[in-house]
Amino acid sequence: MERVPFTREGLERAKAELVRLERKERPANIRAIEEARSHGDISENAEYHAAKERQSFIASKINELRSIIGKSEVIDVEDGPVDNVVFGRTVLLYDHQTDDEKQYQLVGPYESDPEKGKISIASPLGHALIGKEVGDEIEVKAPAGIQEFEILEIT
Repeated sequence: MERVPFTREGLERAKAELVRLERKERPANIRAIEEARSHGDISENAEYHAAKERQSFIASKINELRSIIGKSEVIDVEDGPVDNVVFGRTVLLYDHQTDDEKQYQLVGPYESDPEKGKISIASPLGHALIGKEVGDEIEVKAPAGIQEFEILEIT
């Protein structure tokens, strides 16, 4: 079985999302289906069909989260050295094209959120950063072309 890497915080968020779906979303959806069903003919009842679609989405998300959590592996890097980029580390990069500094934490694919500064180790940038040190320059192929970065800091 392939393990899914998580930070401790990322796994806790996934577990909390599973609990929320099971204890709040699913029961609320069941009530919505019952309410829509009480309006009579369900064949032309848009509320009923929307609630049934939502039920399918919730069930699918619950199954996905159960599977992911079952295959999860928490990787702690707090105690290790910060001389190179590994899973869980936060990296400050200098973007040569935009002349900006960007900060990212390398996380597992299921906790990636680039807008919050969390990128997957499986992403092109994440993959290029693994094993690099402060001062290293990397090139990443992106849809917009090659991006160049310099590693300024690893924490």
